[in-house]
Amino acid sequence: MSIKEFVQKFYKSDALIDSEIFKTYLHPDVTIEWNSSKGLIHMDYDSIINMANELNRAYVRSKVRISHIIAEEDLVSVRYSHYVKTIENPREEMLLAHFFTIWQIKDGKLYRGYQMSQFS
Repeated sequence: MSIKEFVQKFYKSDALIDSEIFKTYLHPDVTIEWNSSKGLIHMDYDSIINMANELNRAYVRSKVRISHIIAEEDLVSVRYSHYVKTIENPREEMLLAHFFTIWQIKDGKLYRGYQMSQFS
């Protein structure tokens, strides 16, 4: 499987709201630098897993729609929109945010992430 296919498979899975699935994609030394509406956030393995657990408590379904994905050497750049369904209203899909992420892949896992997001 190419690194581009690996990243596509990651985003098509429920990893963003299921920490057990997320763990299968993460390198043990993973870090993310995330430019969000709250400023620059640095995340490591544990904080990424905690975020997935928090999302799992709030949402029953998560869906990612990728609009652009480009791979070169050990890097994959992906632009996507993240949609969720809340526990309170599981029938309505809601746009959570738009993202642009550059992933560095190491040992077949997500190793370094550089991400920007904008709420809908």
